[in-house]
Amino acid sequence: MSEKAKLARGSIAGHLVGQTAPAIIGVAAIMSIGLVDSYFIGQLGREELAAIAFIFPVGVALASLGVGVMVGVNSVVARALGEGESEKAARRANFGIVFAVIVGIVLGLLLFAVLDPLFRLMNANDAMMPLIRSYMQPFALGFPLQLAIMGLNGVLRGQGEARRTSIVSISYAAANWILDPILITGAFGFQGLGMVGAAYATLIGWAIGVVVAALLIRQTHLPLNPMLLRNCSLVDPATSILKVAGPAAFSNAINPIGLSILTALVAQEGAAAVAGFGAAGRLQSFAVVPLLALSGSIGAIVGQNWGAGQFDRARRAAIGAGAFSLAYGLAIAVALFAAGEWFADIFTDDPAVIAQFALYLRIAAWGYAGFGLLIVGNGVLNAVDRAAFALAQSCLRVFAVMLPVAWLLRDAWGSSAMFTAELAANVVGGAVSAFVVWRVLTHGKSRVQ
Repeated sequence: MSEKAKLARGSIAGHLVGQTAPAIIGVAAIMSIGLVDSYFIGQLGREELAAIAFIFPVGVALASLGVGVMVGVNSVVARALGEGESEKAARRANFGIVFAVIVGIVLGLLLFAVLDPLFRLMNANDAMMPLIRSYMQPFALGFPLQLAIMGLNGVLRGQGEARRTSIVSISYAAANWILDPILITGAFGFQGLGMVGAAYATLIGWAIGVVVAALLIRQTHLPLNPMLLRNCSLVDPATSILKVAGPAAFSNAINPIGLSILTALVAQEGAAAVAGFGAAGRLQSFAVVPLLALSGSIGAIVGQNWGAGQFDRARRAAIGAGAFSLAYGLAIAVALFAAGEWFADIFTDDPAVIAQFALYLRIAAWGYAGFGLLIVGNGVLNAVDRAAFALAQSCLRVFAVMLPVAWLLRDAWGSSAMFTAELAANVVGGAVSAFVVWRVLTHGKSRVQ
C-alpha cells in the first residue's frame, strides 16, 4: 500500500465525513448555478423560463458524460495509489486530463452541429428555438472547458483531495453568481444580454475553474506534466480509464436522457407545465446535493481500499453511504412536500407554473432516497471496476421503469404521469442498486487490476 493512499488507513466513518462534507459545499456551489440562472432568467418571462427547462436536461446529460470521464480518472488513480504504484498513478492522471479535453472538443462540436434537430425532437416550439439557440451555441463551443475541469477534478478526487475539488467548484460557481445579474438582466449600468448572458457567465466561470484546478494539482503528490506520456505506452492508461469512463459516462447520462424525454412529454401539457417541471428540477438538483457529493466521494474511499485488498473496509464504507442516503432522502422529501408552493414563489409569480412546480415536488420527492442509493451504488461499482453493472442498473431505471410508466399513464394523468414515473424509477432503481452492490462487494473479492 502506498503512503499516498491515505483513505486506506484510519476510520471509515471519518473518511466518509471528511471526504463528503467539503464535497457537499462544492456540489452545492455547482448546483446553485442552475438555481441562480433560473432565478434571473425567470425575470425575463415564462417563455425564457420554459426555454431553460428544455436546455437543462441537455446540459445535465453533457455534464454527466464529463462526470463519467472524471469517475474513470478517479477510479484508476485511486486504485493505482492503493496498490502502491505511484508512477502508474501519475501517468494515468495526466492521460486522463488530456483525454477529458479531447472528449470535450468532440462533444462540443457535435452539440453545435445538432442543436436544431435535437431541440425540435424535444418538442421545443418556434418561439423558444431562438432563445435556446442563443444560449446553446456559445455553450457548445466552450464545453471543452467543463471537461477540462472534470479531468483535473478526477485527479484530485483519486488522491482523496475533496477540499481542493470543492475550491475548484466554488471558484467557478462564484464567478457565475457575480456575472449572472450583470449579464442576464443588467446591473451597475450594464444592459443585460438576456439568455446569452447566462451562457457567457457560465463560460467565464469554467475558464476560472480550469486555472484554479491546475494550480491546486501542482500542490499534490501527482505532478501535472503531460510530458510523462512521451516515453511510455498509452495503451495501459487509455484502456484502464476507458474501461470505467465509458460505461460510467453513459450511466450518468442515462438519467438526463430520460429527463429529456420526460420534458418532451410534459411539453405537450403546455408552457406552464414544462416551466414548473424545469424549475422544480433545478430545486431538486440542489436538494439532493449531499447525495451527489457522497456519490462522488465514495469512489476514492472504496477504490483505495479495494486496490489495497481491504475488502471489509470497502464494504463498510458502502453500507454507511447507503444508510445515509435512505435517511437524508426521506427527510428532504418531507420538507419539499410541505413547502412546495413556498419554493415555487421564489422562481415565478405565475399561478399555473406554481401549481405544476408544487405538484411535481408532492409526487417525485418521495423517490429521493432511492435515487441516493442508485447514484451511491454506481459510485461504488465504478470504483471497483464494475462500471458495466452501474450502466445496466441505470438503463433499467430509465428504460424499463421511468419511460414505460410515463407513456402508459400520460393520457389519463397528464403531467402527474411523468412525475409519478420519476418516483417509480427512483424507488425501483434504488432497490436494485442496493442488491447489486451488496452482491459485488460480498462475492467479488478478487483484486481488480
